[in-house]
Formats: sequence, structure tokens, C-alpha cells
Amino acid sequence: MKKIIIIAEAGVNHNGEILIAKKLIDVASHAKADYVKFQSFKADKLVSPIAKKCDYQSKNIGDNDDLQFNMLKKLELTDEDHKELISYCKKKNIKFLSTAFDTHGVKYLDELGLDLFKIPSGEITNFPYLRAIAQTGKPVILSTGMSTIKEVGDALHVFKKYGLDSKDITILHCNTEYPTPMNDVNLKAMLTIKEKFGVSIGYSDHTLGIEVPIAAVAMGASVIEKHFTLDSTLPGPDHAASLEPGELKAMVKSIRNVEAAISGDGLKKPSESEMKNIAIVRKSIHILKSLKAGDIISEDDIFALRPAGGISPMKWNEVIGKSVVKDIEAYDILNWDNIKS
Repeated sequence: MKKIIIIAEAGVNHNGEILIAKKLIDVASHAKADYVKFQSFKADKLVSPIAKKCDYQSKNIGDNDDLQFNMLKKLELTDEDHKELISYCKKKNIKFLSTAFDTHGVKYLDELGLDLFKIPSGEITNFPYLRAIAQTGKPVILSTGMSTIKEVGDALHVFKKYGLDSKDITILHCNTEYPTPMNDVNLKAMLTIKEKFGVSIGYSDHTLGIEVPIAAVAMGASVIEKHFTLDSTLPGPDHAASLEPGELKAMVKSIRNVEAAISGDGLKKPSESEMKNIAIVRKSIHILKSLKAGDIISEDDIFALRPAGGISPMKWNEVIGKSVVKDIEAYDILNWDNIKS
């Protein structure tokens, strides 16, 4: 079983400040996530000047400005920022990852040497973007919020047509509402994706709390992505639906625990750690009252008590009617050498 990849999604929760971005890296590293992910875009290549904000963006920012462009312009990372953050990630022993939103961004991130591409839900129908990523030949993790199963299949077709193999593709089930209502999560759709396309699956989570990504791991997710922030009350589009530092750490720890719990060989047998408890917790047949040599054992003469070590209570009927070969005291463990075969 491969290690589950945990992506701590910093996104734009740096609020355009490099020092906050570094603090986010600190948090992700301390939580022991595998990647900390940012977003690489230029506002004028992402949205038109008149594109409106989503409802949750307007609510979370509260600046009475309903234009996406103005919001995103403040959240851009420069080339210098990218290089500084990559260097800082190396220092903190966590992998840097970022999401591009256009073909220029794909080329830029490829030149920076990223080892994989993470595609956001909004780009699943962006053919030239998908093609550009496939042509890099690097592994792809694709989020599928707002998508139909056909749209997922269409994106996979582009990947494969332009050079990617199924083994290099991971599809994340996702719901693009911040926060996602629990009754809209539909985790079973993740399994549908695996069954339909035969690719690795995962889950990108926008619910409040940590229980849903943990459940996704138990259901077979190989990648988990989750937004986090320094403070969920900060102004910005994604802070309110993001984990705070302590929650991110708890999520990673819980995922690693579940990962360990489901990594066995599937055989039902005593584990190494519980072998020592068998003799203590199980029972064996004991003598209820003293018997003399030659006495015939009746059901009223025996009972099952801890510890084990003698005849198993599963042999109960085989003992009844047998004679004892020597005197036995009450509460003695009954062994096969005590009775006449």
C-alpha cells in the first residue's frame, strides 16, 4: 500500500503577504503534511474585468466589491515569491506545490521543477490547459467539483490522448461549495470514479471539520487535499472554510492512524501485539468441586474460567462422561492428562 498523499492547501490564504505564506508553510510542515499548495495566477489571465464573485467570496471578504478581478489581483504571487517559497519549503522539509490556471502558468510551474500537477475543479473543461499539462508527462491530480461523470471521462480522454498513462492520474472527488453541506458530500461518488475509470482516487474536501477526509481514507482515497489557514476569521475568500493549525495537525495524525489500520494483509488471525493476551482473556475448563480418581465428570462438575491453558470450553462435550485419573482440587485447570481417554 502506497503512502496516502496529504496536500495542505494554503491556496490564497496568504492574503498576498509573503510572511503569511511562510507561516502557512511552517504550519503545514509542523502538521507533517506531504505538500503545501499555493495558487499561481495572474488575475488578467484568469478572469474578465467584469466577472462577479461567488456568494461565499463576497460573504467572506465583506468589502462591498463584487468583482473577482480586484480580489484576485491582491492575491497574486510574483516569480520572486514562488522561488522564495520553494526555497523555504526545502528548508522546512515539505514539498512545494501550486496550481496553475492557464497554459502560461503550466509552463511556468513546469520550469520551476514541480514533480506533479494539481488541477482545480474549475479547469476540468479547459481543453488547452489539460492538453498542456498532459504534454509535460508529469503525474496529475484532478479535482472534479461541479463535474458530471462524463466531464471526468472527457478530461481523462485528453490526458491519455496527449501522453499520460492511467497510472499517472489520480482523480479527486470534490464539491465546490465553501463550506460543503454534509448532505452534498456524496463520498460514494469517489468509488464510482474508481469503478468507472480504473484510476487512483482521492478526495478534495471543503466541509467544516476533519471527519469527512478521514472517512474518505477509510473508503480508499490515496490523496487528500484540505484548505488550511492561520486563522479562520481572517478576511479572504477561503479562510472561513479552512482548518486552523491545530485542526490540520489533528487531521494528518488521524489519517495516518487510519492508514495504518487499513494496511493489513486482510487475513483474520491474531496479531503479534495480541498474542500475549490469549491465555489471559480466554477461558479453559476448570473443576468446580474436588474430584477423586475414578470419578466420572458430569456437567455440574466443570465450568469455564480464565485463564486459558487447559482444555478449551469448545471441547465441553468431549470431557463430560470421562473419568479422572487422579485427585483434582476445586478450581484446578482440567488437562487431557487428568482424564482417561
